[in-house]
Amino acid sequence: MRPKRREPGRGGALTVLSALVLFADDGRALAQSSPASRELPPIEIGGSETPARKKPVASRRTGKPPAAGHRILVYPAAVQGSDVRSAASGAKSQPSMASEITIPGEELNARPFTRPGEALEAVPGLIVTQHSGEGKANQYFLRGYNLDHGTDLAISVDGVPVNMRTHGHGQGYADLNWLIPETIAAVDVRKGPYFADEGDFASVGSVHIGLIDRTKGLAQVTAGSFGYRRLLGMDSAEVGDGALLVAGEIGTYDGPWDNPDNVRKLNGLVRYSQGTATDGVSVTGMAYTNAWNSTDQVPQRAIRAGLLDRFGSEDPSDGGNANRFALSGRIAQTDELGSWRANAYVVKSQLDLFNNFTYFLSDPVLGDQFHQHDDRLMAGANVSRTLNGSFAGLPMQTIVGLQSRYDAIDLALTNTFQRGFLSNVRSDKAGEGSVGLYAENTVRWTDWLRTTVGWRGDYYAADVTSRFNANNSGRADAALGSPKFRMVLGPFSQTEFFLGAGYGMHSNDARGATTTEDPSDPATKLTPSPLLVRTKGAEVGVRSRVVPGLDTSLSVFILDQDSEILFAGDAGDTSATRASRRYGFEWTNHYRPRSWIDIDADLAMTHARFRGYDSEQAEVYASLAGYPEAQLGNAPGNYIPNAPAMVASAGVTLGEKTGWFGTLRWRYLASSPLTEDNAFRSSATSIFNGRLGYRIDNGWRLQLDVLNLFNTKANQITYAYGSLLKTDTLYNLCTSGTAPTSVCQNGVMDYVLHPVEPLTFRVTIAGAF
Repeated sequence: MRPKRREPGRGGALTVLSALVLFADDGRALAQSSPASRELPPIEIGGSETPARKKPVASRRTGKPPAAGHRILVYPAAVQGSDVRSAASGAKSQPSMASEITIPGEELNARPFTRPGEALEAVPGLIVTQHSGEGKANQYFLRGYNLDHGTDLAISVDGVPVNMRTHGHGQGYADLNWLIPETIAAVDVRKGPYFADEGDFASVGSVHIGLIDRTKGLAQVTAGSFGYRRLLGMDSAEVGDGALLVAGEIGTYDGPWDNPDNVRKLNGLVRYSQGTATDGVSVTGMAYTNAWNSTDQVPQRAIRAGLLDRFGSEDPSDGGNANRFALSGRIAQTDELGSWRANAYVVKSQLDLFNNFTYFLSDPVLGDQFHQHDDRLMAGANVSRTLNGSFAGLPMQTIVGLQSRYDAIDLALTNTFQRGFLSNVRSDKAGEGSVGLYAENTVRWTDWLRTTVGWRGDYYAADVTSRFNANNSGRADAALGSPKFRMVLGPFSQTEFFLGAGYGMHSNDARGATTTEDPSDPATKLTPSPLLVRTKGAEVGVRSRVVPGLDTSLSVFILDQDSEILFAGDAGDTSATRASRRYGFEWTNHYRPRSWIDIDADLAMTHARFRGYDSEQAEVYASLAGYPEAQLGNAPGNYIPNAPAMVASAGVTLGEKTGWFGTLRWRYLASSPLTEDNAFRSSATSIFNGRLGYRIDNGWRLQLDVLNLFNTKANQITYAYGSLLKTDTLYNLCTSGTAPTSVCQNGVMDYVLHPVEPLTFRVTIAGAF
């Protein structure tokens, strides 16, 4: 049995196109208004029992006032604000969990960040890092999960899913390097498997990014340390009854690395929108291309021995290129019965990635670089119907919907030397489709009690054709049903209590569900993994605005997974780990005592462990006896590698719309176990970023961003796994045939790290016209 590989590369999962229009009963209307960010649910002010009746408001669609006896839900004036939702995005649902929030794009862009994906660190408890070049998807950490490049964190932009299943590098691969942060209108955040309209990858959380429809003309130039250059232009114009938005950016970056990243990025967006969030339509086109070198994580022993600089690279030929072209459209309408919305999309993307994580472990002469290729066409369509009615005279809302997606994928994994082909490992053609059907019913039983009961059914089917080994070809399908429940109590003195529970799921790489032989060694038989994996969780929370200007919430959660199964994209097979359990809490605070000061502070703590005993790992540990440099860190244990026990952040933003403004932010990622036996642990990372600038009332702006303000020597991410360098004593023992095969397959266990960039300055000049 070969030792478990601990490389970070992973791979991933499918759908069918459909449309659905559902009609239902003629119950009484339940009107809703769109809340502002960080809002409390609406309160009831109408109804037949209300003694003083106000003049009814006419419907925007029909021009008719609501019928007598209809009850209207409105949001408290104290927490209402301008509607930042984009056209055809649908009405903002009432918050039904304490951890459910909406973050305006303006708030995201007030934060200094190194790369586009880090804008999502505005999500409480979320850490976004990078362990490779600036064209590769980020690493995400949330609720005690190292979510790799996106597994169990569902991300969408304008209704288009970002996560890629059955991906060449990692299951759920979610690349956001093509996102232009200035085009973000708002971000809707949910956590936990309690929402029926959230499917694959959403068990830990979901992040839905909405785009702006209109903007003033903007020309922006940024220049900074390590060759950072960025040009951004965007503008919109009224066309017919709607608006045409155009945005584009060009970017370059070398980074502090001995081998410069030499990033060359080109990005563009064209969008036409008309109407409102509830009665509107939008069509969006995007195009993106990027090429880069990368300095992957490097072994700590080489740095300590002086063989490698902290910003050096073991394999300077690592890097990649990517492109993405997308076209999407959506529509939303209201009517006498309620509302409906639909969207459709098609995405063509390609990624070629060259990595070397183990150096000379597999090939002692030319090294272990490998090439991962992913070329896909993804298409999907979704539709939902909202019906406003009543149950026994009580306000009721029912939502039914259907989601579909299909991915046609070409995948390849090859061994390379300085990006030149050496040998094939595997090559596959995969088709993966899925259909999700869901329904939710919400009843407001009293002014202080609201319940939501939901159910979701998912069906996945995959067809894999292995070009080199027919025994790894095949078909797989699976279905799961997932009940959901949420309850809201309150408000009581501007305070509400929440309860949520439900089942969820995530898909696994379709290749793992059909593979029966190790692609690197066909004599080694493998057991196919399930296509879908069950998750389940529960959460209780409280949210309050008792203190004027302070929005505070506390959530306590638990989340179980039947199996944390990951596809090792660099090994070409699937490794199924044990069941796991995580529980913890999140405490989120947002305080605005004055119009010119905004303060936030978040704390999240999680206990994460595998469940059961890992007998296979015990066998691996025994096979490494006599070689402590290989055996250390391979003992069986229940710690989950890279599962952070604590994440914290805090920040203060000062300034009005014009004049001086500034921001200071702190971000903390606690020490984490890196191996199941806890023999290796990462060091904590604590980083400060700052911004200072001045706005003129004519739209001009000058700002200075300072990243890693105190020049902290820390790591973006740290792993611990086996690798081999030519300077290792074990290297000579293995090349001479002295050491056992199991030891040579494992290599020297060591920390491998990707450092945080040092003190960095970026100056931006922007003009509005």
